[in-house]
Amino acid sequence: MNKEEKYDLVVALSEQMKEYGNFYITDTSDLTVAKVNNIRRQCFEADITMKVAKNSLIKKAMEANGGDFSSIYDVLKGSSSIFFSKSATAPAKLIKQLRKKGEKPILKAAYIDSAVFIGDSQLDTLTKLKSKEQLIGEIVGLLQSPAKNVISALQSGGNTIAGLVKTLQERG
Repeated sequence: MNKEEKYDLVVALSEQMKEYGNFYITDTSDLTVAKVNNIRRQCFEADITMKVAKNSLIKKAMEANGGDFSSIYDVLKGSSSIFFSKSATAPAKLIKQLRKKGEKPILKAAYIDSAVFIGDSQLDTLTKLKSKEQLIGEIVGLLQSPAKNVISALQSGGNTIAGLVKTLQERG
């Protein structure tokens, strides 16, 4: 790979980091070409983009992106593959599914909406993360619940008060 190709790869990786907002760095070393192609096919089916790149180029892409990726730099050793996805949990679920058939890929690190998860032990946590839309929906639901209760109480109480006022008027 010449200098210009490396530069283009760094720019492409950096743009994908910005575009997707979520990426997973995994260890896919020692896998056969057939197994890597199988992983790529499953990534494609799950709407995940998989890239294999040298660690030094991944680090340069992170530096070019401007975020705080310093905690990820330590895991950039050995062979690394990057999984990009709009969904924060899709790559974790795919990795977990792939691990039922073999020991790899191993999660080195994940970057999810500015949160960093280091190590393969984080895989279960990552599969259970809720999307931004799910969290917003839950918050809206929680906020609406008390308001609905107050409105309901006022409406039912209003009918009682209106009936009471009407009765008092008829007596007077």
